[in-house]
Amino acid sequence: MGDTPQRSAHAGTGGTPVATSHERPAGASARVAERSGNPGRPGGELGGGGGLPRARAFGAERAFRGLTLAAGTTVLVIIAAIAIFLIAKAVPALRADTESFWTFEGWFPNDDPPKFGIGALAFGTVLSSLLALLVAVPVALGIALYLTHYAPRRLGNGLGFLIDLLAAVPSVVFGLWGRDYFAGPVADLSAWLNNYFGWIPIFGDGPYGNSILLGSLVLAIMVLPIVTSLSREVFRQTPTANEEAALALGATRWEMIRTAVLPYGRPGVIAAVMLGLGRALGETIALALTLGSTYAISFNILQSGGNSIAANIANRFAEANDTGRGALIASGLVLFAITLIVNITARAIIYRRREFTESAA
Repeated sequence: MGDTPQRSAHAGTGGTPVATSHERPAGASARVAERSGNPGRPGGELGGGGGLPRARAFGAERAFRGLTLAAGTTVLVIIAAIAIFLIAKAVPALRADTESFWTFEGWFPNDDPPKFGIGALAFGTVLSSLLALLVAVPVALGIALYLTHYAPRRLGNGLGFLIDLLAAVPSVVFGLWGRDYFAGPVADLSAWLNNYFGWIPIFGDGPYGNSILLGSLVLAIMVLPIVTSLSREVFRQTPTANEEAALALGATRWEMIRTAVLPYGRPGVIAAVMLGLGRALGETIALALTLGSTYAISFNILQSGGNSIAANIANRFAEANDTGRGALIASGLVLFAITLIVNITARAIIYRRREFTESAA
């Protein structure tokens, strides 16, 4: 009476049946899972412990990787094609040149025999670009520091947007403005500099007008938004902990900038300056309108004259014969090499500090 029936593993004995899956031999579940197509769970059911899905032979990730590789390869191919084109077109003119291409200061490729050299043009290109950076970089760094560490957020964003708009102004507008309006004030400035600082060789006598100084100041205005924008982004990447630590130790805001912000952003600032230099080296129309188009090496930046490689190409291409066009292309090859070296140097400086690139990314 009241006895509980015994449980049995066999259904025929009247006891409670037991799941037969426990009676499978070792390895049976794995074989069932393999037959069902899901090795992670018996019977092919989804759930925890299941294996990862097998990668497809061709997916979106692989397609995107191939697309980016093709884009990067295309850029390299284009650069190589440009270099090959310049070399092929320049070699006949260089062979016909009767003077030293690197040291001769004149430019007479249309004469018979042709005589031309890159000396004065390369000198004017480098001098005007360096003077432009000398004027633009201190102003750009001051603006970038003010926008990131002194100005209120709304004012900083607004001023930064206005400065970035300078990069959208066409270079021909800067050139016309410099030639028709800015040349007068620069001539007065040149006379004042010669009157008080004439003992310095670069501030020699006139006549004053379209000079290296005028072209350099116009270039400085054109380079300013590039250096400012990049420097502003670099200064924003400074770790907040570094700034707060300097302030907590009793440093003033300028001391915090000098000890925490500037050292951290130095590679980025140098790269911004180098990119600005590349922009100045390749400028064409603005310098063609503001320089005096002379072929002489002179350190007097106040006297009318000066020339650059890009400006000379713009001014002389229409009147050049076959040899003259080859000579202009040869000068363009030199400018191509200079700008390529400048940009490669800038990228190398950016990647020199891994922590900067990771924070900027």
